[in-house]
Amino acid sequence: VQLQASGGGLVQAGGSLRLSCDASGSAFSIGGMGWYRQAPGKQRELVAFITSGGRTHYADFVKGRFTISRDNAKNMAYLHMNSLKPEDTAVYYCAAQTGQRDYWGQGTLVTVSS
Repeated sequence: VQLQASGGGLVQAGGSLRLSCDASGSAFSIGGMGWYRQAPGKQRELVAFITSGGRTHYADFVKGRFTISRDNAKNMAYLHMNSLKPEDTAVYYCAAQTGQRDYWGQGTLVTVSS
C-alpha cells in the first residue's frame, strides 16, 4: 500500500483546507484510515480516524472543526479542516491499517498564520 497525502499549505487563522490521501497498491486490503499530525518539537498525535464502515473518531482538539471522510471506490480519504488555528500548524500524515501492518504517507505541511 502506498499513501500520497496532499492539500497542505499556508492559510490564515479561521480559514479552511482540505487534505486528501490517495491510496494505491493493495488498497483493497485497507481497513481503517486516519490522519495524524506532528508539530515541531512535539510527538505525532491522532487527529481523526475512520473505519472501513464509516465510523469516525476525533481528537478533542478538532471536534466540531475537522471532518474525516473516505471514498472507498476511489481509495481516497479526506480531512476537511475548518476554523483553523495557529496551533493546528503541523505536518499532517495519512495512515492506513491492514490486517498485517500500518502504512504511512509522506506528510503534508499545514501552516496557519495568526
